[in-house]
Amino acid sequence: MRRALTGLAGAAALTLAVVPTAQAGGKQIGVNVVLSSDLSAEVEAELSSLGRINETYPEMDALTMRVRESDLDDVRALPYVEAANADVELIGKPVVTSPFTDTTDGIATWNTDQANVYDQGEDGDPREVAETGEGVYVAVLDTGLHSSWPHYFGTAHIADEFGISFGGGGGERGHVSTQPNKWTVDQNGHGTHVTSTILGYNQGGTAVAGVAPEATVIPVKVLNQNGSGWSSVVAAGIDYVTDLKVSGALGDSPVVINMSLGGPEPDALTQAAVERAVANDVLIVSSAGNSGEAGMGYPGAYPEVISVAASGWTGQWTSGTWWNTGDVADPTTAEDTYIAEFSSRELAGQDLDVAAPGSWVVGPYQTNSKLSYYYLSGTSMASPHVAGAVSLMLQADPDLTQAEAEAALEATALPLGAGSRELVDPTVGPTTISWGANASGSGLMDVPAAIEAVSSR
Repeated sequence: MRRALTGLAGAAALTLAVVPTAQAGGKQIGVNVVLSSDLSAEVEAELSSLGRINETYPEMDALTMRVRESDLDDVRALPYVEAANADVELIGKPVVTSPFTDTTDGIATWNTDQANVYDQGEDGDPREVAETGEGVYVAVLDTGLHSSWPHYFGTAHIADEFGISFGGGGGERGHVSTQPNKWTVDQNGHGTHVTSTILGYNQGGTAVAGVAPEATVIPVKVLNQNGSGWSSVVAAGIDYVTDLKVSGALGDSPVVINMSLGGPEPDALTQAAVERAVANDVLIVSSAGNSGEAGMGYPGAYPEVISVAASGWTGQWTSGTWWNTGDVADPTTAEDTYIAEFSSRELAGQDLDVAAPGSWVVGPYQTNSKLSYYYLSGTSMASPHVAGAVSLMLQADPDLTQAEAEAALEATALPLGAGSRELVDPTVGPTTISWGANASGSGLMDVPAAIEAVSSR
């Protein structure tokens, strides 16, 4: 979905899907392999008889290969292979286009109000929590940042010394490669908007508050200029952040990964990277996906990941300045909240944890290299609210584990359950949105309550 502020051009929101790389006939494909035994020279030699080994990941006992599609079953049949699958492509594309070309002036902060980080509408829009994310790193695995990122974020809270871009993947296209400076010249915009939810941003000289304004973001580009990329590249990005943590490059600072990406195909290498990260005290948050009743995307659907559905506010579009001058009920009530229709529902075997604001969120998003700001909708917008909240929880308790963070978020969330709400849809006017019990996980995230839960342990 897209919508511009007054005087600014329109842009597109992103949803993510997965396209398998496997092709018909004996074409070469990229394959991600996770072993059940150590990655030894003997194992590499035998696998090399079936294809070309690209990357190896000794810490995960995993590797990537280029093989004929017809040989994939032979790889899977080897006694030391736990799982093998074709590398899968993660793709970004528009969700729904807004019919409007502009809207009223102002700064949208309804989303931080709904999460109880700020109290919009009160004098000075006071912050509801003391924590700001200071001392915590948040790695944003996404499309990178616009070259104009200093205009939006300044330089104090972007860890440009650790920023990196990964490319390649897909096996038949070659190795996963690193491109250290490419993260700074993104033409897509998705990663910049996601980052703005965490840090806040400068809008024409006005500071728009973020969930964790003093956290430090590590930009890790794993999606290309079209918003797509391979699961092997995403796994490499996760592993890079884990290596930063394990090596001590980040000192003793806690680390969170946000992944506003995914699709319906699971990938053994990505899951192994997630498991290694969590085992090394790197916490991971991911979007649930924008597939509605078709189910959650991966990596969000993995049980180890804190997954996020997209919520909205029933007060949206009721006035010209609802996003700036409205006031979400404090404390937020279920009656004021809905689950977006696009937000992926939990199917059997999937694990949806919480919901957070993701329907009509404003942030910087450029087209034609012009400074601009837009409403975007998607679970991509919901996930960084939770990643930011987890950084606040880590500031309160730096020893917090992934399981403890997930448990605290779930235990303190506002239950939503199945429901229907009357609201204004800008495309059709007054409408009814309904969802089932599988759409919201444990309910709407409550940031102060979650921080209190971990602080009082």
